[in-house]
Amino acid sequence: METTHPVQLPRLDEAGRAALFTEARTANTFTDEPVTDETLRSVWDLAQWPPTAANTQPLRVTFVRSEEGKRRLVPLLAEGNRAKSEAAPVIAVLAVDLDFHEHSDTTFPIRPGFREGLESQGCEGREAMARFNASLQVGYVLLAARALGLATGPMAGFDADAVTEEFFPGGRHRVLLVVNLGHPGPDAWHPRLPRLAAEQVLDFA
Repeated sequence: METTHPVQLPRLDEAGRAALFTEARTANTFTDEPVTDETLRSVWDLAQWPPTAANTQPLRVTFVRSEEGKRRLVPLLAEGNRAKSEAAPVIAVLAVDLDFHEHSDTTFPIRPGFREGLESQGCEGREAMARFNASLQVGYVLLAARALGLATGPMAGFDADAVTEEFFPGGRHRVLLVVNLGHPGPDAWHPRLPRLAAEQVLDFA
């Protein structure tokens, strides 16, 4: 896309910044209001656009909503996560595709031979690139869900190998995160925990 410089990018208003950042919380309870296929597709319609290195797009998502799906997933979560996940209308299982390079002729056509170069590295050689970029996309999914009015409850407490085998068998995927999605229920938020002061984080060189 051609641009004319200088370009002034739009700024989110206070409500938009609050929805995505300053009021972003982990939800611990959810109502039973369902989340439609259309809404879940809209989450991905937003999350697919921010950048990944060489446009790799290695994230893969399974939305678990059915009773049968939850019976397969919930026992593989840490005990403290099971009840809230059972109550959530959707549980998103977010995984990295270690063979993402197979799509590179489509996603990165400006670099002939890119796919073959990644193929020659083997799965272990691609894994760091895949995990880094899929982790970026995980953040995009969380922001996209909040932009569409959904509460999110990301969880690292689960048996990653077991969830991978259950939902992504075959060896080319690794599950990174499990996220409850829905509308917040009663007492959904724990008290806000402190953030580090800017002086502890920032430097200017």
